[in-house]
Amino acid sequence: MVEKSINGTLTSTRTFAELYPFESKFMEIGGQTLHYVDEGRGKPVLMVHGNPTWSFYFRNLITGLPKNFRAIAPDHIGCGFSDKPGAKAYAYTLESRVRDLETFVGRLNITEKIHLVVHDWGGMIGLAFAVRHPEKIDKIVITNTSGFFLPKEKTFPFLLRLIKYVPFFAVPAVLGLNAFARGALYLAPEKKLPRQVKAGLVEPYNSWKNRIATLKFVQDIPICEKDRSYALVDHVDRHLHLLAESHLLFLWGARDFVFDLTFLNEFKRRFPGAETHVFHDAGHYLFEDKPAETLALINAFLTR
Repeated sequence: MVEKSINGTLTSTRTFAELYPFESKFMEIGGQTLHYVDEGRGKPVLMVHGNPTWSFYFRNLITGLPKNFRAIAPDHIGCGFSDKPGAKAYAYTLESRVRDLETFVGRLNITEKIHLVVHDWGGMIGLAFAVRHPEKIDKIVITNTSGFFLPKEKTFPFLLRLIKYVPFFAVPAVLGLNAFARGALYLAPEKKLPRQVKAGLVEPYNSWKNRIATLKFVQDIPICEKDRSYALVDHVDRHLHLLAESHLLFLWGARDFVFDLTFLNEFKRRFPGAETHVFHDAGHYLFEDKPAETLALINAFLTR
C-alpha cells in the first residue's frame, strides 16, 4: 500500500520501499497531479522514463550521481505515483507527454542547461523536448529507445501489434492481467530481478484503472500517417540533427526484444562520432542488468 502523508511524501509498506528512499514531490499540470523526485543540488540531470517503468527505474542513478548534480525524475501522468486519469480526462498522446515535460521544466525554474537521460518511449518524449528547445539542453544519455520511425529493416513486433490494434486482446491482457508490466519483468532484463525490484517496478500498476497508461502508450505508437502522434515523431526524426554529436552518449543493451541493435545502428548512422557502449549480455532494462557499469559511464560522461 502506498499513501501520501501530510507533508506530501510517499510511504509504502511494500518491500521495495528501502530501494526508493526519496522524498516525493508533486506538481499540478493540466488538472492532474504529477509525482517526481528532485534530489541534490547543482547541474540538473533530467531522467525521462518509458513504458511500463517509472522513476523507480532510475533509482541507482539518482543515488549514484555526484553531489554536484541535481537528479530530477518525473513520473508521466498515468505512471508511477502520478495521477492515473481516464482517457476522457487526459489525452494519452506523445504531444501531451512533451507538453507536460515542457510545463514541468518551466515550473522548476531551471536556469542552467539540462542533461537528459532517456529510455524507451521516454527517448521519444525527451528528444522531442530537446529538438524543440535545443538551447536548454547540454548532454544526452540515450539508452534503448528511438528518435525516429521504425527502421526499414524492422517490423512492428507482433505482441505490440496485438495491443495496438486488437482491443478484445489488449484490454483484458494489459488492463486486466497486467501482462505488459509483469511480462516486462522477465522479457526486459537479462538477469533475474530480485523480488524487491520486481515489486517496485509493478507497484504503481496494481489495479485495472491504474494500468491505463501501459495500454495507451502502446496504442499511441505511430505506424502510419493517420496515427495521432505521426506528425510529432516525423518532426523529431527530421530535426535530430540539431543535437550536438559530441554531447551524446549511447548505452545499449544488445539483447533488447524491441529496441535492438537496429535502432542503435540508425542512431549511429546519424551520429557516427558519438560515444557508444554496447552491453551484449544486457537487455531492455539496461540499468537493472548493468547498474554499476552504466552509472560509472554516465558519471564520467557528465563530469568530463
